[in-house]
Amino acid sequence: MAVFFGVAQAQAAVSRSNYLEELTWTELRDRVGTGATTVLVPIGGTEQNGPHMVLGKHNVRVHVLAGEIAQRLGNALVAPVIAYVPEGSIHPPAAHMRFAGTISISDASFEAMLEATARSFKQHGFRDVVFLGDHGGYQKNEEKVAQKLNREWSKDPACRVHALLDYYRVTETAYVAALRSKGYSDDEIGQHAGLADTSLALAVDKNLVRTELLASSAKATRQDGVLGDPRKSSAELGQLGVEQIVQTSVAAILSRVRQQR
Repeated sequence: MAVFFGVAQAQAAVSRSNYLEELTWTELRDRVGTGATTVLVPIGGTEQNGPHMVLGKHNVRVHVLAGEIAQRLGNALVAPVIAYVPEGSIHPPAAHMRFAGTISISDASFEAMLEATARSFKQHGFRDVVFLGDHGGYQKNEEKVAQKLNREWSKDPACRVHALLDYYRVTETAYVAALRSKGYSDDEIGQHAGLADTSLALAVDKNLVRTELLASSAKATRQDGVLGDPRKSSAELGQLGVEQIVQTSVAAILSRVRQQR
């Protein structure tokens, strides 16, 4: 009996998961039917993040943060992470494509993927589709797709699409301000794979960062794919950003959903 009880408990725990991939289709159908009508679409990217941070940083980070946002919303589910995004010209290689492991697709392909994703969720009864982009390079693409679909569905109140730029914007504003208030310089905070970026990764999953490389006395440079100085990064500093991202996103989603209703 104990074995069967354990299996039942495990099945119940999975059915309460906020991650779509962990649910069966009937469990998902029932969750939507009982009010879980917001779906978060986490968008990451597969790109170089300096010698000290893994290529899938954005994918892991947005997966975890989307799950926390959904948990706090209470009526939201999380779609699979979109890991293939525009990263620059492939040939000749530009931007992150100059570094091994980066994967890039065209703007048109990316937008078509977002559009098809939103249309799929509308078909399944979701009322709010929220794009959560963890990378700055495609924010305009998210907006373009959301605007296109909302125009098309303007006379159909069943579903709306939200490009939640607030999710990413806080990493360039409030989070940077918090790090400055603790005495860190803009040169340390950086724009990519620096103190801010690396600290966020450590707060989400320490395995994303090769911490032994952070202790090196040599500062990584632009040639290494780093804009900033990650050597003083810590999970504690990253947690400041995590909390700001989650709180800001939850508030923005609630505001948008209330406005449209």
